[in-house]
Amino acid sequence: MNQIIIVGGGVIGMLTALQLREAGQAVTLFERADTGRESSWAGGGIVSPLFPWRYLDSVTRLANWSQASYPALCEELAEHTGVDPEYTECGLILIAPDEVTQARHWAEKHQRALQLIDRQAFGRLEPAAAAPADDALWMPEVGQVRNPRMLRALRLRLEQLEVQIRTSDPVRSLVCGDGRCIGVQAGSGFQGADAVVVCAGAWSAGLLAGLPAPPAIHPVRGQMLMFRAAPGTITRMVLEGSRYVIPRRDGSTLFGSTIENVGFDKQTTAAARAELYAIATERFPVLRDCPIEAHWAGLRPSSPAGVPYIGRHPQIGGLFVNAGHFRNGIVLGPASARLAADLVLERPPVVDPAPYTWTAARG
Repeated sequence: MNQIIIVGGGVIGMLTALQLREAGQAVTLFERADTGRESSWAGGGIVSPLFPWRYLDSVTRLANWSQASYPALCEELAEHTGVDPEYTECGLILIAPDEVTQARHWAEKHQRALQLIDRQAFGRLEPAAAAPADDALWMPEVGQVRNPRMLRALRLRLEQLEVQIRTSDPVRSLVCGDGRCIGVQAGSGFQGADAVVVCAGAWSAGLLAGLPAPPAIHPVRGQMLMFRAAPGTITRMVLEGSRYVIPRRDGSTLFGSTIENVGFDKQTTAAARAELYAIATERFPVLRDCPIEAHWAGLRPSSPAGVPYIGRHPQIGGLFVNAGHFRNGIVLGPASARLAADLVLERPPVVDPAPYTWTAARG
């Protein structure tokens, strides 16, 4: 049994810890604050990249694997922990009339369900939309998870499996010697390991900055609103531009999201709140009667072309990374964690790892 350290307790870190623990490894997870309270919690939980045809095939391959695994993953988490991540296949309507041909080619290539719909069909699918559009795209198989619930379930499952979880214990530095990473220096002191996997999201690049070949990961702020609505007020996820609506089972309705390059500033702003409210209520007038229940921001770990870094360090043995998922941490998480675990344990990889290496061309 190897001792493996995971740095970062978001969805990527916890899923990676789960994969390694289920493979019989001793796992310790370090988190600078509390688990699941950064980008993973702040996102919307759509189990699909937004406008998936805009991404490289390397992102689609991870998404396809994850999407196929999500129902069983959520069912297993609910069964073991009593916390249901509420995986819901409610479908996604996308408005991108200039990209219909590109979208169709992508769907045919990757065998994904996608239909061109007119405004009448749009209106039937989502009656709350103020202006159903012609030439919209309907992806009926796209689901969502209630990501805060999924994160709670993952934390409970790791505790059941006796993963050592060290919250409020930030890793200050990686400890390397003789060409290997031999552990971490955390707030609580030195912890040795046979392998270290950096899953620290937007903070990953800073932790790796002093080593050769640091990954090009940086934070991008996104702000979200949540409206308190009755169940069934809105029934479908709808995406237009960079803005989307996500209805939960209990009626809570998310609307987001901004894209702001402001460094590690996670504050919400009155300007973003006003902008999101105006767009949300224009597209879905029914939301004018629904109070805003919450407004928050998160820091996404951006990377070139949105392709995450997953793999071993090219020069330092025992050091791995699984980070840089930008807006797609939830949807790419299961496949990314499986691939990272495969590489750490030297198993046959679930997908070709070449596009995600530290030195792979991105974009």
